[in-house]
Amino acid sequence: MARADGREWARHWRYAELPGLDLLRARYVSHSFPRHAHDGYVIAAVTGGVEEVGLPGGTLRAGPGSIVLINPEVPHTARAGVPEGWTYATLYPSRELVGRVAAEIAGLRGTPGFTVDTVADPQTSHTVTEVHRAAEEGNALAADTLLHTAVARMLARHAGPLPAVPAASAGAAGAARARAVLLERMADPPSLEQLAAELGTSPFALLRAFRERYGMPPHTWLTDARVRRARRLLDAGTAPAEAAVAVGFTDQPHLNRHFTRIVGVPPGAYRRERAG
Repeated sequence: MARADGREWARHWRYAELPGLDLLRARYVSHSFPRHAHDGYVIAAVTGGVEEVGLPGGTLRAGPGSIVLINPEVPHTARAGVPEGWTYATLYPSRELVGRVAAEIAGLRGTPGFTVDTVADPQTSHTVTEVHRAAEEGNALAADTLLHTAVARMLARHAGPLPAVPAASAGAAGAARARAVLLERMADPPSLEQLAAELGTSPFALLRAFRERYGMPPHTWLTDARVRRARRLLDAGTAPAEAAVAVGFTDQPHLNRHFTRIVGVPPGAYRRERAG
């Protein structure tokens, strides 16, 4: 496994025959994921212990046989819900992959979104774990078949069109402009006070609007965005030390700490799996 410390282990990887999909199989005990979001979807099958997931609508607890479903860009946290931690197998399908499957399901139009956060479904939980098994065995036909089966079942039973983004208020528009500035100047971002001054608002008003729009304060969002960009650089073969500087972390240990907390494995292990 890519990460192991005795009680905890994790493998975060891609199988070349399943484009548009990341895979994570892990056991976590003391590790906790800070608030973050994903570009694509999360379909997580809890196979042991209890996972506690913090979502905008509250905290859920998922045990064996449960599926946790999270839509793109939904901020969330995750940690152990019992002392022995939790074990799970997770699929991270891209928007494009989910869109292709959704297009084959009669009656599901528009950009699909899950309408529930968790569901008790031992059958799909088993299917998700079998996607991992087939991928690890190099059985492309089985892995692809099982992947489509799991995604289609979740979409058919627990999905509808994603709600349209509401018309931007003045605060939401300011938050979007702040986000654009932080993306553009990721390696050398302004302070909250400087950012607010540039946008013609107050720090408190900007902080409140940003939280309402993106579910986390600007500094937390920026750390997540840096890790996401670092992942893309590592996917392309960039060395961790170079990726750290490129996204604005002070050094590689700084990247290692935040990357491991958010992704679940260290950047070096993550890059080795991509290279492999």
